[in-house]
Amino acid sequence: MIPIFFLATLCLEVVSAAPTHNPSFDAVWQEWKTKHGKTYHMSEEGQKRAVWENNMKMIELHNQDYLQGKHGFSLEMNAFGDLTNIEFRELMTGFQSMGPKEQNLFQEPLLGDVPKSVDWRDHGYVAPVKNQGPCGSCWAFSAVGSLVGQMFRKTGKLVPLSEQNLVDCSWSQGNHGCDGGLPEFAFQYVKDNGGLDTSMSYPYEALNGTCRYNPENSAANVKGFVTLPSSEATLMKAVASVGPISVGIDTKHNSFQFYRAGVYYEPECSSTRLDHAVLVVGYGEELDGRKYWLVKNSWGKYWGLNGYIKMAKDRNNHCGIATEASYPIV
Repeated sequence: MIPIFFLATLCLEVVSAAPTHNPSFDAVWQEWKTKHGKTYHMSEEGQKRAVWENNMKMIELHNQDYLQGKHGFSLEMNAFGDLTNIEFRELMTGFQSMGPKEQNLFQEPLLGDVPKSVDWRDHGYVAPVKNQGPCGSCWAFSAVGSLVGQMFRKTGKLVPLSEQNLVDCSWSQGNHGCDGGLPEFAFQYVKDNGGLDTSMSYPYEALNGTCRYNPENSAANVKGFVTLPSSEATLMKAVASVGPISVGIDTKHNSFQFYRAGVYYEPECSSTRLDHAVLVVGYGEELDGRKYWLVKNSWGKYWGLNGYIKMAKDRNNHCGIATEASYPIV
């Protein structure tokens, strides 16, 4: 069985109890705290500053190599700068591998040639980027993204759906709220429950709450779901013919935490140790020939490419993007 998550080793240098700071970073540190609304108790500021400095140094070194052509993507300091990689993963991921394998098999379309590029944002299938906050509910955002797309395909209406409804109410299907879950379990809940509320009627709170589902506010239903075989070629056909697809990926790397732009390729990425659920909304190819998956994240619009990342495509199932992919039938 694939481990659930939190299994990567610590990627950052261990910070000593009495860290020393680089004075040249003082102004940047103050600017960063102001920008992201960060305030600390005196007892913790030194430790947070030391973690932030380590991350700054790592980002600067990476970007120096990027400018020399050693990487295909750049990094930037963001709101997660005061978190070690392990702290970050504990707060911001939450994908549990090895879920149910639904019997509904993907029927490959008779497309002929699959389109060279797809972006479902251009066709109205994709709602704005959201932020899961300090809650391991990525699975709910991934599931909602795929369900919103399929409901749009069916009705022509883009209606944001409630992640909090899933966080609070899908425990009996196998999810654990802010402690992790699976898109497939979320689809099963909507099927069993007979609906899912809108996000306006059941807003997101980033914590585990009491189930408050109201059928009068439901705007979606699910008949079943399809789990795709572990194949990038099949994932490509599904994205081209179905719409946005829920996937699990490996994000246990500083390079993912601080991704800014470019096609993400991390040599240490695993195709089996998945820890985060996201939404594939398309794919394409850069001018230099590098192929990518266009992926919607749930860490807010100030992360990456306005909340998105381009992940390396057709490079041996990089980061496991095709390992556990699924979508609902509506």
